[in-house]
Amino acid sequence: MAELFRMPAVAADAATAVLSAWQVAEGASFTKDDALVSIETDKAEVDVAAEQDGVLLKTLYEAGVEIEVGDPIAVLGAVGEQAGDLDALLAGLGVVAPGEAPKAVRRDVPEEPVAQPAAAPASGAPERGGRVFSSPLARRLAREAGLDIEALTGTGPGGRIVRRDVDAAVAARRTPEPHPAPTPAAAVPRTAAPADTGAHEDIPHSRMRRAIARRLTESKQHTPHFYLRATCAVDELLALRQRINAVSPVKVSVNDLLIKAVATAHTQVPEMNAVWQPDAVRRFSAVDVSVAIATGTGLVTPVLRGIENLSVSAIATRTRAYAEQARAGALHPADLEGGSITVSNLGMYGVEEFAAIINPPQAAILAVGAARDEAVVRDGAVTVAKVLGVVLSVDHRPVDGAVAARWLAAFTEAVENPVRLVV
Repeated sequence: MAELFRMPAVAADAATAVLSAWQVAEGASFTKDDALVSIETDKAEVDVAAEQDGVLLKTLYEAGVEIEVGDPIAVLGAVGEQAGDLDALLAGLGVVAPGEAPKAVRRDVPEEPVAQPAAAPASGAPERGGRVFSSPLARRLAREAGLDIEALTGTGPGGRIVRRDVDAAVAARRTPEPHPAPTPAAAVPRTAAPADTGAHEDIPHSRMRRAIARRLTESKQHTPHFYLRATCAVDELLALRQRINAVSPVKVSVNDLLIKAVATAHTQVPEMNAVWQPDAVRRFSAVDVSVAIATGTGLVTPVLRGIENLSVSAIATRTRAYAEQARAGALHPADLEGGSITVSNLGMYGVEEFAAIINPPQAAILAVGAARDEAVVRDGAVTVAKVLGVVLSVDHRPVDGAVAARWLAAFTEAVENPVRLVV
């Protein structure tokens, strides 16, 4: 029995998602748990798996189209089922077959505006005076913008009015009417300025890059950052790591030990394990820490959960798994949600110190630099020690300076006396 396959809600706060790629061809069979389609949200790209065996009878959108959550994107059938009359099949499922596949329109790629003749409605659009089909999101956006939904021309399947139609109408309304420039009495011909001929490449923004830019800009504009710096002696930490790796089934990095030190500091100073909410400061009981991972498409921050109860080797195992998933594009949106602090480490690049931007709605981010040799004074004598610089960026709304200072002192103590990280 044929049924509609709808755009899933792969992220809790996403109203739309981009159909990145079909993993199954039209007419091809699939089995339960096979990947049917790849969906891209602001945070990650997710493969959506089949819930049962079947066949992909018809795709309603090509790859690259931004689609509202809940809209039909394909027709699935039982094993061995044939499509037959596609128009009749779609009509029976309540979907009017569009005259042709929708144009791939990625919201992350700027598009040229196309003028539409006023008297020529889009192909498949409903006649005015009849029922106007529109999505719930489009109706809400039109109502908020003061637009008459029935006056819009739909570009969705069967002429359905979708979000991009409302966005286009709002943009057109804001565009001022062009006024002819006054003609000078004696126009003097001027040579046009030469265009920039320097060799360059314009790389279109990906959906993830736009999301990173938007969220971090909002963070700097709306989150009152303050910064605390500390220098930690790490000779004992490096020696402990060497001893752990001699017996551990998984290799432990310095960053794994620092993440455990963050958990220790959060346990000792629970006021830091919080985030700002409009009506309250939300304080957490479990310690969930995000770890920044660089990928070819941008920075992602999967969340390690309950690390106050994890061993260092367990943290290392989970961090490696997240890194592999991130670089393969296999993280799920749920992996990126939560946490009250992020650890961002650029020490492997030789960076001594940097200040990072808080990843909202978290309350802090710890920027970690490289371990280096430095002259220090111990017991009245100058000696050489391995030290590591960290910068703690803090949201001043849920966390006061004194609280952050106590947290940084507890973190430094855990790093410089690392035996407490393994007991």
